[in-house]
Amino acid sequence: MASIQIRAATEDDIPALSTLIERSVRELQTGWYTPEQIEAAVHSVFGVDTQLIADGTYYVAKIDGQLAGCGGWSKRGTLCGTSHFEHFRNDVLLDPAREPARIRAFFTHPEFARKGVGTALLKHCEQAAQQAGFKSLEMAATLPGVSLYEANGYQALEAFHVPLPGDQTIQVRRMVKRL
Repeated sequence: MASIQIRAATEDDIPALSTLIERSVRELQTGWYTPEQIEAAVHSVFGVDTQLIADGTYYVAKIDGQLAGCGGWSKRGTLCGTSHFEHFRNDVLLDPAREPARIRAFFTHPEFARKGVGTALLKHCEQAAQQAGFKSLEMAATLPGVSLYEANGYQALEAFHVPLPGDQTIQVRRMVKRL
């Protein structure tokens, strides 16, 4: 298997990341969410969070020079959503001694699904969050991602619904892990 290279995302990556995210959601979340939920999510909650890029905590993964996935972590209170998704927006800095860092916005290009991209990004984020002093992690995982996170030591807690345009919602699971 080819090696996975990970680097910090930049603003120049945003167009390619947006394309990857839309394709990932439309292809890899089919069967988990309805077509209406997927389209509403692509146009609201799923996308690039530019705050993560500005903070230097969002990463791209490449295999043989091709964009294979993206994902990040945050030292801010926002649990999920893009830059323009105001429902869960909370840019207050977290206290690493008593609050969990957030795992955020993981997406894999469908051609690279189940090839270790998500796990490599996750390990990279966990290490960076731990180096920043965080002792635990939290996320809002989409249903197709739950098994990846459980395989990497995350505990699934309560499910909740994220509101979307057009009176749609998607179910996600809050997941946690101690470092």
